[in-house]
Amino acid sequence: MNQFNFKTDLDYAKDQDANDELAHFRSKFHLPEDKNGHSCIYLCGNSLGLQTVNTKKYLEEELADWTKFGVHGHTKAKRPWLTYHLQAREGFAYLTGSKESEVVAMNTLTVNLHMLMASFYRPTKEKYKIIIESTAFPSDRFAAESQIRLHGFDPKNALIEWRPKNDVLLYEDYQQIIDQHGDEVALILLPGIQYYSGQVLPMKKLCKIAKDSNIKIGLDLAHAVGNVELELHDWEPDFAAWCTYKYLNGGPGSIAGAFIHEKYHGGDGSNQLLGWWSNDLKTRFEMGTSFVPASDADLWQVSNPPVFSLTPVISSLQIFKEASFKKIREKSKKLTSYMDFLIESKYKNKIVSITPHENRGCQLSLMIRDKLLDGKKIFNSLTEKNVIGDWREPNVIRMAPTPLYNSFQDVFYFVERLSDSIQEK
Repeated sequence: MNQFNFKTDLDYAKDQDANDELAHFRSKFHLPEDKNGHSCIYLCGNSLGLQTVNTKKYLEEELADWTKFGVHGHTKAKRPWLTYHLQAREGFAYLTGSKESEVVAMNTLTVNLHMLMASFYRPTKEKYKIIIESTAFPSDRFAAESQIRLHGFDPKNALIEWRPKNDVLLYEDYQQIIDQHGDEVALILLPGIQYYSGQVLPMKKLCKIAKDSNIKIGLDLAHAVGNVELELHDWEPDFAAWCTYKYLNGGPGSIAGAFIHEKYHGGDGSNQLLGWWSNDLKTRFEMGTSFVPASDADLWQVSNPPVFSLTPVISSLQIFKEASFKKIREKSKKLTSYMDFLIESKYKNKIVSITPHENRGCQLSLMIRDKLLDGKKIFNSLTEKNVIGDWREPNVIRMAPTPLYNSFQDVFYFVERLSDSIQEK
């Protein structure tokens, strides 16, 4: 665990921050205000990332262009609205290991899952089942079940669950499910990172088995994008979708992203739901009745993107490129390991991380194992001390030290305030 030679004193944390080449990126984000005499320790990027300082500037530029140009802002704005979604392409491709032609900013996460399942979940009488993990985020489960029902099947028979053991999803169990049910499975829908435990799934291996078994696979990357390394083009999931309000700092309800592997590009549009924005840009404004399909991931885009929703995402994506994701990931591993080390040093088996050490991103899911401790009361006390994380029933506190704006001192003081909250029990 202590591969970084961590120490438990404050001077160590200060020294790490002083030598952190990414430390100055903290100033590019707005941290929540002080509360009850405590500075904010924000460890909730896994739920909602912080606002970039440039977001306001970028939004004001769009508002100014709307004022100045009116409808002509579609072509004359500083960032023309007609092709505004393309502003996110380079950043999305960079963070997902994709070609720019394979990614598109559109809709919101669950809407994108439905749009993509419309193309990739095509059940037959013999091959109609969907594999999900049993503890999937509710929206993914609801989306999968509704797709099954819309095609005339019963989720009780058509939904196959990959179940964790001791909070960990085991690859061997996934393989066993494929071996047993593969001929009946039409789609696999899995997360890149399991939201409750923080486990990073072996996405490359999952995709390879799906491909070898002639099963379509889609990935929900809500907790993975901007957090861990992704190589979607090479891994070849059929599709993927993600939100942008977590590690991508796009703001509440911000526009989402989607990936469609290039092997599906160049179709005639008969395998997806279509809209005006799915039509090739060169002929879109001819207003004809004959559909001319876009040649890349834009084919899955049905409507023009909401400019003000995409603007904060563009601001944040530029920071990722400036910082270098390789450096971000290096700091993330160290920062999360430091938190794990301090928790282990102070609380032994009373509070433990259930997030697999070798397979994790920013998030640690801290389980309160000591039955004498009231986890919810401790969490509420932390909130009063201006530590912002989140609580998951029955006894898990999720904390995510995010490398672009969190420091080693944030982690140190979180553990100190945790200790104070425990003593108040």
